[in-house]
Amino acid sequence: MKIEIYDPAMCCSSGLCRPSIDPVLVKMNDAVLALKKQGIEVERFNLAQQPKAFMENLEVKSLLTKNGKKILPITLINGKVFKRGEYPSYEELCQTLDIEPLKSKPLSLQVK
Repeated sequence: MKIEIYDPAMCCSSGLCRPSIDPVLVKMNDAVLALKKQGIEVERFNLAQQPKAFMENLEVKSLLTKNGKKILPITLINGKVFKRGEYPSYEELCQTLDIEPLKSKPLSLQVK
């Protein structure tokens, strides 16, 4: 199983290096770490740093061409679009992948 996340342009790969950190990015980063710990392959692509990856994926390229950058982030599961315009939750990903969420998650995942 493979998850690909096409992020909007950010200062770094996770967006967690800004002076004011977006809690949504913290939750997504924690979800990625938890999924990797569970053996799921997860790749993230940042529009500012890896624009070629956005153009190489025909589905992502098409969505960007039709909708512009507002369509980001785009999450693919096994090559198919799962969510666009917002990040999926860890629980959504686990349910879709048919895996149990980790019992002890990073603290930021428990914050609503």
